Amino acid sequence: KKKYVQEIDTLDLQEHLYLLASDILEGRKTGEKGQKIAVNYLTAYYEHLGLMAPASYPDYTQPIPKAFMNDKAKNDTENVLAYIEGSTYPEEVIIISAHYDHLGKDGEAVYNGADDNASGTSAVMEIAQAFQKAKKQGYGPKRSILFIHLTGEEIGLFGSKYYVSHPVFELDKTVVNLNIDMVGRIDEKHENKKDYVYLIGTKQLSSELHKLSENVNKEYTDLKLDYTYNAPDDPNRFYYRSDHYNFAEKNIPVIFYFNGVHADYHKPTDTPDKIEYELLKHRTELIFYTAWEIANRKERLKLD
Repeated sequence: KKKYVQEIDTLDLQEHLYLLASDILEGRKTGEKGQKIAVNYLTAYYEHLGLMAPASYPDYTQPIPKAFMNDKAKNDTENVLAYIEGSTYPEEVIIISAHYDHLGKDGEAVYNGADDNASGTSAVMEIAQAFQKAKKQGYGPKRSILFIHLTGEEIGLFGSKYYVSHPVFELDKTVVNLNIDMVGRIDEKHENKKDYVYLIGTKQLSSELHKLSENVNKEYTDLKLDYTYNAPDDPNRFYYRSDHYNFAEKNIPVIFYFNGVHADYHKPTDTPDKIEYELLKHRTELIFYTAWEIANRKERLKLD
């Protein structure tokens, strides 16, 4: 796994992120032109890497009608799904997700959404590349891994809501959801100690997942894991505010990876030049190692 983690590359992350958060994509608003350009970029990427598309969605896109989103979007939209089949337990699946939509434009101001969530989107792309290289060299995961780029998050977590009501793999065979939403910046609390990430939801459904995540970090990445927002009664309610929540509601263990909010959150100033690319890479490595352990262990993760 240490060989394949090297596929996660700072310059690649930067390249994906600058494209996804460029003005040309006009803030990737659900159902609008920029979001569709992002879809084309993502599907071309997975086709190029040679990942499988689910049989039910052969072009990697899962269409979502605008009616499903209570008409909060002007047009239909789509999730992007690509997967690697497991060698030993192909029916069991690990879902690695990130939403790729953002807030669009306000007049001439573009909400680029670099941290939110071009950062998580780029991380998923690089993790997929690392697993695909391992697969090609005969070290593919024992369980299947589904990479989902979710739409409609900013307007009500609709992409994940739609997926769990139209799943590609049976939900009771879905082992875990590792959800990545804002992992490219630092918050005020950590200005002097950058090597951290917030983990949310780790203890809610599987203490085994929490332990595994801790051990992986100790062994490979040594980030400061901050559980400040892990309490279900946290006033910020972050546990309920990103796509992992729709998986957790279906009794699927989750980890939400997050860097906390900052002055540019949901503003046109959330731009790619402010991303900490080395730190983004380091956090992405932690998620890769965690997914690798869950995918390749003998026993499926247990629910409490």
